[in-house]
Order: sequence, then C-alpha cells, then structure tokens
Amino acid sequence: MGDWSYMSSLLDKVQSHSTVVGKIWMSILFLFRIFVLGAAADKVWEDEVTEFYCDTQEPGCKHACYNWMFPISYIHYWVLQITFVSTPTLVYLGHAVHIIHKEKKMLERLWDSTNGTVQRKPKYTDDRGKVKITGILFCTYMTQLIFKIILEVGFSVGQFYIFGPVFMVPYFHCTMSPPCARLSGAQCYISRPTEKTIFVIFMLVVSGISVLLNIMEIIYLLCNKRRDTRNLLQTQQHVLRPQQCPSNQTWGELSSLYGGTTLLPLTGLCNDDKHIDSVSKEKDT
Repeated sequence: MGDWSYMSSLLDKVQSHSTVVGKIWMSILFLFRIFVLGAAADKVWEDEVTEFYCDTQEPGCKHACYNWMFPISYIHYWVLQITFVSTPTLVYLGHAVHIIHKEKKMLERLWDSTNGTVQRKPKYTDDRGKVKITGILFCTYMTQLIFKIILEVGFSVGQFYIFGPVFMVPYFHCTMSPPCARLSGAQCYISRPTEKTIFVIFMLVVSGISVLLNIMEIIYLLCNKRRDTRNLLQTQQHVLRPQQCPSNQTWGELSSLYGGTTLLPLTGLCNDDKHIDSVSKEKDT
C-alpha cells in the first residue's frame, strides 16, 4: 500500500482547527483505519490473487471467476473510501488557512503604530491563537461534516452493492461462461476467509462510528452556537435595559409634598431630572 505520511501530516494540521469531537474522529481515522489498513489488512489480502484457486484448467476461467467475485480489491476500495472521506476535511483546512491569512493581513493594516495596538480584535482566532469556528468557518465546517456523512454512508452501501454479503465464503461455484465450461462451471476457493470476514466487519463498524461522531459533532456545534447566541442576546438586553424607576417610597414622599396627590411614574421619565425640576417650578409659581 502507498505511503500515508503526506496525508497524515495534512490531517494532523486539522487538529488545531477542529472541535473536541473532531479530534476524536481524527484519532479513529489514524489508529483504526489508516494504521490497521497499512499494518494488518494489507497483509491479510496480499495473497488474494496468488492463493485464489479454481478446479479447472480452462484458460482465463480463474481470472474471470476472481473478477466476478471481487470486482475491486477490498484494500483498494478502503483506500478510496479513506481518501474521499478525508477530502472535505482537507478542503476545510485550506479554507480556514485562507480566511485566517486574510484576517491577519487586515489586522496588520489596522495596526496603530502610535499606541502599539490593533484597532480591531480578530474574529476567527482567540488570544491564544486558537481558531474559532464562527461565521463563514462555521458554514464550511458544517458543510464538510455533511459531506463526510454522505460519503461514509455511500461507500458502506456501495460495499454491499459491489461485494454482496459481509461474510466471506470459503468457496463458491463460478458459472462464468465463457471462458469457463458452459454446463459444469468451476469450483473456486478463497484463502483465509475468516480473517477477511473479520476485517470487513471491522472496517464497516469503524465507518459506522465515524458517521456517529460526525452527527454528534453537528449537534455539538449547533448547541454551542445556540448557547453563544443566547448569551449574546442576554448581554445586549442587559446593556439596553432601562434604569430602574424610583421606589414606591420615593414616590410616596413626592406625593406628600403636593398635598397627598398620588403621582404615578411615567414611562421614559423615571430618572428624568428635567421633568422633576419642571414640576418643582410649577409648584413654586
């Protein structure tokens, strides 16, 4: 199998641009997919052609039966799956780097050399330089999660459509005609079917866990966005909230000055000094 070091280095950079759930998904991708695929699964399938046997001497029958049973190698199929599933994450990484670079250039233009400060706080990074998934980055992140779910489900369904049942049979009867015999066909045998079945089930389970983590990450991001929006609204309401009107005792004292006449606070005039002064001058006259 090919070298995964370049893709691994790219995906490792996504760690600083992802959420906690995204980091877990990345760990599962490295440990339970790339590492297992390169260290163990490749060894199990290395004899899938050499040890594939059919009890026939007819030219081309063995190859035709193998192609009929395995239209594409499982290893090659899983490599395609990992590559396609990782692509939306790499696209998000490129977009995040581009947005942060543009913001950095804009902040450099807004740098106040006199005070030595920036006139505007960064939107997509915090004080520690950590990326904040907000604004356009939030839309890009959610989009790449949706695409990863679609690709994972699509490849899992495609695996059933291409290879059939999950369990690998030890032998099967091939009736490819031609080149095999028209009437009798050929009996073909697969090497190490139990090991291959275990790896097929393992990769499907890991794919299902990946889909579940992506769904959890979408819920996590939506809950965080809703909480941030609620906190922002509460802060704005606190800032825009009008000052408290004088207490009932204060209004009682004012009413006693006017001969017991009940005074009701008027909306918008609770703390209006000009209104109180005008009432006092009217009393004096």
